[in-house]
Amino acid sequence: MGKQEVKNIKLSDLTLWTENPRDSISKDAKDIDILNVALEDTQSKWSLKKLAKSMGDIYDLSEIPTVVYHGNIPIVYDGNRRVLIGKLQKGLLTHPITKDWSFPEFPDLLPCNVCDEQTALANVLRKHGDSGSWPPLERDIFLHKFMGEEKSTFLLFDEATGLISTNPHLNKGFVKDEILTSEKLQSLGFEITKQGLKSRHSSENDQIIFQDLSLKIEDKKLSTRNSRGKVKEVLEPEIRKLIDEDYNNPLKNIGTFGNLSEQVTKKSKERKTRRTSGGYPKIFGEDLYLKNSSVNDLYRDVCDLYSFYEKNVQSLSTSFSAIIRMSLRLLCETAAKSLQYQKIDEYINKYFDSGKATLTQNHKTTLSTQHVTNANLVQLLQIGAHNYDASKNMEQTLAISIILGAMLKISHSK
Repeated sequence: MGKQEVKNIKLSDLTLWTENPRDSISKDAKDIDILNVALEDTQSKWSLKKLAKSMGDIYDLSEIPTVVYHGNIPIVYDGNRRVLIGKLQKGLLTHPITKDWSFPEFPDLLPCNVCDEQTALANVLRKHGDSGSWPPLERDIFLHKFMGEEKSTFLLFDEATGLISTNPHLNKGFVKDEILTSEKLQSLGFEITKQGLKSRHSSENDQIIFQDLSLKIEDKKLSTRNSRGKVKEVLEPEIRKLIDEDYNNPLKNIGTFGNLSEQVTKKSKERKTRRTSGGYPKIFGEDLYLKNSSVNDLYRDVCDLYSFYEKNVQSLSTSFSAIIRMSLRLLCETAAKSLQYQKIDEYINKYFDSGKATLTQNHKTTLSTQHVTNANLVQLLQIGAHNYDASKNMEQTLAISIILGAMLKISHSK
């Protein structure tokens, strides 16, 4: 049984733990460096201001820090946030951001649970790792680094990609237990080993697959309530096709993903301009990120309309496509007027070719198959308003939306 003893230690002598799983930094870092990280707090791991306010006017002496002496230096293994707040209250640390904060009154001497490192680590794990207050990645890091356990698949995946540590929505228990498992990764064409991540895909396809998977999790299309366990099935059809086409490719070592983490995180943050709450399906070939305007509002209305169609297609008439096509014409007219064009054909002539040039080969093929061209786009949009029967072709309507989306990306993108 480890030795523990309550001792009074000067607040000014207590040193924050640089290897705190909440936000581990360089061993050579000083308390001020930890304060800067805590105040930056991009993933809301510290929440110092909120904690300081919740502590009331006087520090609760029953909440004592756990301390391990490294030589003559008392290191705080548990209670770093409280000690940090105490140092701010006493002026031992200062920062412009905290000058107007409310702090509880701290004593100069703090009672601390002084113990050996093994006991301290066991206490920390019990309080945070086993209680569920730590996200799973932090717990896995702690278990490997301090408790001698093998690296989990979850940890190995993050070391190879950086995706979990940079995307908080991936650092969840169900993602670890049900999505980023060895079995599920294999179904996507990947294999995780102690040496890193192996892939059957090109680097570009690696990024595409994980971008789509990340977005599906963030949008809760893949969760404990929606599509549970259907990791591959929830991906976009073209992504599933890509995975199947690469199925027989040999596995290759890809080491680390370099900037994949940055790219996936960037894609995740590129959310559409807000209008109202609700889900927005992919139409127009991809999600668009438009300037906040009537064009963006109408674009999102069209997305909602198509979402309604997808959910209720079995009960709707075949003429419903005409309604979507009419909404596309209205969107095109609104975009044209916002740029001072008198007629939509002027807008189309300006942006059709440059928009088409940005499309994938598959999308270009779709336009060709559905006979959507610069010369006839105005006529196809007018069909929706004047001929219900002729506009029942949903495939052609979607082809129209693809080129219109490409044009809007050029003319109205953020």
